[in-house]
Amino acid sequence: MSRFQVRKVAVLGAGVMGAQIAAHLVNVKVPVVLFDLPAREGPKNGIVTKAVEGLKKLKPSPLGVAEDAALIQPANYEEHMALLGECDLVIEAIAERMDWKLELYRKIAPHVAPHAIVASNTSGLSITKLSEALPDAIKPRFCGIHFFNPPRYMYLVELIATPTTQPQVLDDLETFVTSGLGKGVVRAKDTPNFIANRVGIAGMLATMREVEQFGLTYDVVDDLTGKKLGRASSGTFRTADVVGLDTMAHVIKTLQDNLSAETDPFYDSFGTPEVLEVLLEMGHLGQKTKAGFYRKVGRDVLRFELESKDYVPGGQKADEVYGRMLKKPAGERLKLLRESEGPQGQFLWAILRNSFHYAAVHLATIADTARDVDFAMRWGFGMKQGPFELWQEAGWLQVARWIQQDIDEGKALSKAPLPEWVFKGPVAEAGGVHTPEGSWNPTSGQFEPRRLLPVYRRQHFPETVRGSGEATFETAGTTVHEDRNVRVWTLEGDVLIASLKTKMHTISPEVCEGLQLAIETAEKDYQGLVIWSGDEPFSAGADLEATLPAFLAVGVSAIEDAEGFMQQTMLRLRYAGVPVVSAIRGLALGGGCELGLYSARRVAAMESYIGLVEVGVGLVPGAGGLAYIARRAAEAQAQSTHKDLLPFLTEGFTAAAMAKVGTSALESRRIGYLLDSDIVVPNKDELLYVAIQEAKSMFDAGWRAPLKRLFPVAGRSGKATIQGQLVNLRDGGFISAHDFRIASLIANVVTGGEVDAGTLVSEEYLMTLERQAFCELVQHPMTQERILGMLNTGKPVRN
Repeated sequence: MSRFQVRKVAVLGAGVMGAQIAAHLVNVKVPVVLFDLPAREGPKNGIVTKAVEGLKKLKPSPLGVAEDAALIQPANYEEHMALLGECDLVIEAIAERMDWKLELYRKIAPHVAPHAIVASNTSGLSITKLSEALPDAIKPRFCGIHFFNPPRYMYLVELIATPTTQPQVLDDLETFVTSGLGKGVVRAKDTPNFIANRVGIAGMLATMREVEQFGLTYDVVDDLTGKKLGRASSGTFRTADVVGLDTMAHVIKTLQDNLSAETDPFYDSFGTPEVLEVLLEMGHLGQKTKAGFYRKVGRDVLRFELESKDYVPGGQKADEVYGRMLKKPAGERLKLLRESEGPQGQFLWAILRNSFHYAAVHLATIADTARDVDFAMRWGFGMKQGPFELWQEAGWLQVARWIQQDIDEGKALSKAPLPEWVFKGPVAEAGGVHTPEGSWNPTSGQFEPRRLLPVYRRQHFPETVRGSGEATFETAGTTVHEDRNVRVWTLEGDVLIASLKTKMHTISPEVCEGLQLAIETAEKDYQGLVIWSGDEPFSAGADLEATLPAFLAVGVSAIEDAEGFMQQTMLRLRYAGVPVVSAIRGLALGGGCELGLYSARRVAAMESYIGLVEVGVGLVPGAGGLAYIARRAAEAQAQSTHKDLLPFLTEGFTAAAMAKVGTSALESRRIGYLLDSDIVVPNKDELLYVAIQEAKSMFDAGWRAPLKRLFPVAGRSGKATIQGQLVNLRDGGFISAHDFRIASLIANVVTGGEVDAGTLVSEEYLMTLERQAFCELVQHPMTQERILGMLNTGKPVRN
């Protein structure tokens, strides 16, 4: 069977979702044509052009690199329909109007390529009804695809089949969305709002009802329903503001219009809350209008008050006792909340009970398995655990009895009893819906494993649900060496893996010892070494907190020794006898960035944030970062016809002096922390697979470490030029005197210090200058103030 290839995609509709879907396609190097109606005035592509320009201004940015907006090809339905024939995938993303979508399908149908998949990005309209406007030749290739907003950052994509969708079409699309776009796919049944919005919006409506019943304020509720509850930090009402109150109202209306008391026993709780109606009437749509449940005035955040229909001072927090309760083990936590006499505790039990109740009653109609519901809520609504996972962890039958008792006593939102499978049969016997055999499918009455599409072989450790019993990276494979700082292990036998175990995967001398041991072992018995720690971050840098006691006890010599050892480790990585590949995901800051820079190759997840940030704590990069900047500048100059080295040095110096962090792997490549030869991986769960394959291919291609060679530096004249610019910044009040001192020391290192321009130096020479600058600063009171401030508050101190 031939492989389905997506060489070009057409996105229909340049609204908020369509334009951002197009942006993410160019992020992952997929050519895209963005269509919309022809403009009534000016150029026919004016609507699309305006939308593409708008992408550059959005925060968070939908583009990995703003300039890539130019890669989106604009088109309109009047002049460019022939372009549809060049596309392997057509994603319709116009407004949520059934009549508009059906009209568009009739228009595009004659132009769609005979092999192309056509998918509607809708948050809840019936996919089967949408398919009725398509000719019989396209119906087997049509399905629903539901991206969550913003498409670049939200992991969940729901795929929805119609009765006529060919199974292979869904498999092909799932493969592309998973590996090509880097998403987590859940297949939903064709019911109103599918899985995540069905359960999530019902949960938000139920929460709003319980808020009224218990008389709580929105800020207290957000404090209770955010991180403390294992959900998105924005809580309930702030999340609604971010999503948009008009968008939320539309999704609610979809439930109201397509369900009834006969089809959904919770239907009575789907009424649009009064406060939402009032805010909509006032034109307060949330973040997009700068007013919703909250409004920011200066530095103050005000909350809406329904009684006065005005904003009052916000910032109230929940009672600390409930924060302590929510840290207890799941079973104890739910028992304490259920038995709580205070309104905040009763409220928390009520919303959790409602979520369990709703998910159980509707599981059979909205999803194939309980796994799909839990993944949808984790990936689409930012929950650490889905409702079934939490229920199972807390004790399946005990929690079920509590829920049923509340139903019988009229405390629940609906009188609908829990399904029979909750109390009897395989689920009750297994103690929950997730088992090593699979997750519960109430339709088939079996525990079903995940789909085994070939694309999932690229995920050695995919996300799992609690109770599945799948191997975790902490214990999988064969351990070669392990201590409390580092685990050195192998998964397939040919390539060694080094995983950091420290908090935030910080780098200490003990971690460096483990890495050097891994290199020695890999050189002796393996084809390569991959540095991969399983979860985020890749590394937050050097462990300053661990080195402070040594500094206080011994003095600056302890710091110099630690920095020297880190530098030796970086050089050991660079000149290792096997290829070393850093598999970067999340933060790679300071020493973590340097760990990547000194590897032979970097394989980075799209959402990787890489930078030398030591200036934030009043220091300079001290583990080879500045030596790298100088060396790379010399290498870049050598490949050009320019005789002046300084222009090649400027960007690296600026990035280090300003602690600039790439806001994506693509931007990190622009800054120079990743090279064109490095690989950007869209799906975070494929990172280890790609890194291992890369190490193997480098070894098979006869890889050898680079030879040590001297390289030219800009010298004192280059330093003087940079210094002059720094003086202007200081005297103009743009940087402080201490910032000036730090930047001057950085300039001294990257230019090679007091030597003539063009002088050939070694990496070791520049690393000596690095250590000297680092040790000078670590003794400075203002740097010490910055370090202590960061350790105590996690925020940089400006002094």
